[in-house]
Amino acid sequence: MCASHPALLPALVGGIDLANRLAVAPMTRVSAAQDGTPTAEMADYYAGFADGGFGLLITEGTYTDTAYSQGYLNQPGIVTARHAAAWRDIADRVHAAGARIVLQLMHAGALSQGNRYRSESVGPSAVPPIGEKMPEYGGHGPWPAPRAMSADDIEEAVRGFAASAARARAAGFDGVEVHAANGYLLDQFLTDYTNRRDDAYGGPVANRVRLTAEVVSAIRAEAGEDFCVGVRLSQTKVNDFVHRWRGGAHDARIIFAALAAAGSSYLHIASEGRDWIETARLDGGLTITGLARQVTGLPVIANGGMHDLAQAAQVLSDGHADVVSVARGALANPDLPRRLAEGVPLEEFDHMMLQPMATLGNARLWRHAAEVPA
Repeated sequence: MCASHPALLPALVGGIDLANRLAVAPMTRVSAAQDGTPTAEMADYYAGFADGGFGLLITEGTYTDTAYSQGYLNQPGIVTARHAAAWRDIADRVHAAGARIVLQLMHAGALSQGNRYRSESVGPSAVPPIGEKMPEYGGHGPWPAPRAMSADDIEEAVRGFAASAARARAAGFDGVEVHAANGYLLDQFLTDYTNRRDDAYGGPVANRVRLTAEVVSAIRAEAGEDFCVGVRLSQTKVNDFVHRWRGGAHDARIIFAALAAAGSSYLHIASEGRDWIETARLDGGLTITGLARQVTGLPVIANGGMHDLAQAAQVLSDGHADVVSVARGALANPDLPRRLAEGVPLEEFDHMMLQPMATLGNARLWRHAAEVPA
């Protein structure tokens, strides 16, 4: 019955052949070694999704330099030969299971709550982030005000993204995804209330998206024209669930066009809510992902409540996106594609899997407790 679900059809995204249109969304797991090296437990975690039938895996956000990019303690990096070698083992295991894998590149900016290299954080402007640090990732208390980035800081951040993309390609990844979503550095530049600059990176939205476009262009120059370079965007943030781009569809068109012109291979539009069809709708009736497809002609990945398989089918069948990415639904069902193909009901996600922190070790303890009779 479910074998006809549109998510089970193959797809081509950024030159990558996918067995189906189901992707694992990037999820922070703070489970790398102290020096940022991916672990054997992480390799098992990613290989499990590939064995479960997902066509594409997008890794957790991975820091890109030894300056200000790290956001969490025990976050993986891609800045040393040791990092790259461990990631190669993971990519090889995913490929052996028939899936594809993209490494997400992340600079935390002002939303850094654990950096082994620096004690201060940086951002577009010296504006403290709203909200408080996230306990699930080892933080507590209010965010401090970041230091406003200088021109040299910006150049350093761009170089970090580009060099990390080249390392990812050498490590066997099928592509990289630039994390410009959810309130992290590139999104801080894009957001009007965190970006109060009066230079070429501040002011109108065409200036505020400039840094993300420069990152994409630099990766293209460093990693090659034939390498897949996606960009993840969102209106919402980990510290601001209700934010929307002030200019609505007008701003969205400018953002999407700039990133396509810079050389993006796909756009990944993240977390517009569980009732996705409504929360992702812009003025005029278009959804944000549908507009991205219309403006750029690029493949688009939709994220947010896509474990609702009826909603995922509508998103794909009605042309809102080309691929759907699943986060917590994938944690509860690492074999979700196989369950969908065989008509097996999905397990519900239990938030206790991520308590007291969102580590793989805590998830393992949760599974063990669930398997032991009371």
